[in-house]
Amino acid sequence: MTFYELYKALDAKFPKSLSCDWDNDGIMCADDLKKPVKKVLIALDVTNETINYAIKKGYDTIISHHPLVFKAQSAICECNHTQKKLISLIKNGIRVMSFHTRLDAADLGVNDTLALALGFSSCEKDTNDPLGRICTLVDEMPVQAFAKKVKKALGSPVVSYIGGRIVSKVYLVGGDGKDMIPCAISAGADTLVTGNASYNSMLDAEEMGINVIEAGHFYTENPVCESLKSFLISIGGDFKIEIFDSNKINVI
Repeated sequence: MTFYELYKALDAKFPKSLSCDWDNDGIMCADDLKKPVKKVLIALDVTNETINYAIKKGYDTIISHHPLVFKAQSAICECNHTQKKLISLIKNGIRVMSFHTRLDAADLGVNDTLALALGFSSCEKDTNDPLGRICTLVDEMPVQAFAKKVKKALGSPVVSYIGGRIVSKVYLVGGDGKDMIPCAISAGADTLVTGNASYNSMLDAEEMGINVIEAGHFYTENPVCESLKSFLISIGGDFKIEIFDSNKINVI
């Protein structure tokens, strides 16, 4: 399977039509679209450490959630951090594709995978915003108890929460979910679970009558890497697959 054939398979599963208008995802860099894929590294982020690991271990393809190139580049030189990465990748024959908001919205993407990780067997898509998932607890519980459950399920080192409502109807959005607070309220949820929200947004949310649980950007999105790996296995490509932990934020 060539790099482009692999991209088209993923593009069919996670179509560009699901991406937000402001987003930039898809093929980030490729020295040759027709080169065969032999070793795939899956990571949430294309950090320097991700790139160095790929070089050291001989990976030719990186699939990430967060786009390597988010803003348009006016040149390719060692002018900024992103361009330095691009040069290193191309020099070493490593090709990169990223699936961002389309992976958030898609079936078995970030937010479906987050729901499964938290023990929800079925959730509804938010009809007003395809990123969100609306899930109902079988047994309602206090917000502190539910926050502890989220912490354990995701392996988050720190979980913050605000609000005192009993948790019954939960709105899920991995990553940065502060802008989804109005969507969660409109959906009738009593609790929003997300990766991170701003201080002021959390204070406002509590006053607007909804709990907010912050479980960490990485921890709410990283489960999708296993979902990506399972999909790659299902399409039968003859290549090695590994997941790389790109989170290097320390907590003390």
